[in-house]
Amino acid sequence: MDYSREPVAISPDRAETKFLTRVYGWMAGGLVTTAVVAWYTLSTPALLQVIFGNKLVFYGLLIGELALVAWLSGLVGRMSASTAAFVFLAYSALNGLTLSCIFLVYTSSSIASTFVITAGTFGVMSVYGLVTSRPLDGLGSFAFMGLIGVILASVVNLFLRNSMLEFVISCVGVIVFVGLTAYDTRKLKMMAAQIEADSEAGRKGAIQGALSLYLDFVNLFLMLLRLLGNRR
Repeated sequence: MDYSREPVAISPDRAETKFLTRVYGWMAGGLVTTAVVAWYTLSTPALLQVIFGNKLVFYGLLIGELALVAWLSGLVGRMSASTAAFVFLAYSALNGLTLSCIFLVYTSSSIASTFVITAGTFGVMSVYGLVTSRPLDGLGSFAFMGLIGVILASVVNLFLRNSMLEFVISCVGVIVFVGLTAYDTRKLKMMAAQIEADSEAGRKGAIQGALSLYLDFVNLFLMLLRLLGNRR
């Protein structure tokens, strides 16, 4: 009998691994894009002047980032996978433009050390989310409520400029994004068991999952940098 034409079944474990590998691959691609754009912006004084010398440009970029996140999060079901990938990378690039300012505020050594700490913390919590058998819905709800509190408090502190409140926001923010990392990873593992990695829905799901983890990582990094970074 000729077995060459028989379909080869892919085990659930391999399919799950393929989906999660794609998620983390896109997340890494987003982080690299952000880092490269931030480095290029920092090394181009004229570009720095355009972005940070004009508040309208800077806030316009921030609004553009929010719009892209909302577009990708809310309308990913109507996009093709290639469009979703483009929007994700465009958001990552815009984030690199605005995040280049941290190199003007903090020393390079403290940014590097904080990045290492962030990567280690993110890695531990992501592994926990993958291996735990406990449902993390309660943790996700708690972290989401904490996130709303952090956002509201941050907006208030834009006007108060209170250093103690900023410290509290950063501490709470670290807890929130540590929790969200575990919760989002667990959610993606559950998604991986229910979706075909090579399908259009699977490719779009990988982009959306990468965005969630990318946001967790970047925001955890920024919160830790506020606590641990040495200002220039």
